[in-house]
Amino acid sequence: MAGEKILIIDDEKPINDLIRSYIMKEGFIPFSAFNGKEALKLVKSEKPDLIILDIMLPDIEGIDLCLEIRKTNNSPILFLSCKSEEIDKIIALSVGGDDYMTKPFLPGELIARIKAHLRRQKAAINTGNSPQDEIYEFPGLVVNMQTHDVISDGQVISLTAKEFDILQLFIKNPNRIFTADQIFELIWKTNSLGGDSRTVMVYISTLRKKIEKSPEGLQYIISIRGVGYKFNHKLLD
Repeated sequence: MAGEKILIIDDEKPINDLIRSYIMKEGFIPFSAFNGKEALKLVKSEKPDLIILDIMLPDIEGIDLCLEIRKTNNSPILFLSCKSEEIDKIIALSVGGDDYMTKPFLPGELIARIKAHLRRQKAAINTGNSPQDEIYEFPGLVVNMQTHDVISDGQVISLTAKEFDILQLFIKNPNRIFTADQIFELIWKTNSLGGDSRTVMVYISTLRKKIEKSPEGLQYIISIRGVGYKFNHKLLD
């Protein structure tokens, strides 16, 4: 794993340069942006494989920038922040972020997380399954597991990597009920701690808003009161 493009968005030059040096030692190709305007230009021109995004920037909030980036780019986004409150993490993940680290951070942990996200991204792209076997069709919803295309009521829907992973988990296990903690551990590949179940709730809420167009429409993800969530297996009949 080397040669992947990584965009570092942080207005503090010492931190930006430090992360850049860590990345270069691992064989990655770094690009630096110090504000939102520069970042959007580099996202468009370089199409980075992963983005490290500071939550506080001089011209735009990292949260708002993440939303802009997600309009055209689905590469993993790793937030960096001085804020350690649980609500800040939940907001960052709910707008399309894939990970969240607080400053100061350990260089080894940062590199480990970068490599983990890149591995999962590569595995999703290089799946060996045939396209025919990877297309799931339901009333009003089509999901291509190979290309990650999601079509709801004839419209292409943009999902973040984590939102797609959650949807895929449900579709491929239609008769299984998952607790929020189980979903977190399966999707984030780490043990669930206090508050992580709330992160899952935010993601599922956002996912529902994207694929379930109206309260009167079809419900794809069902809440099992006091237990967790499952896919609406009746749509498979």
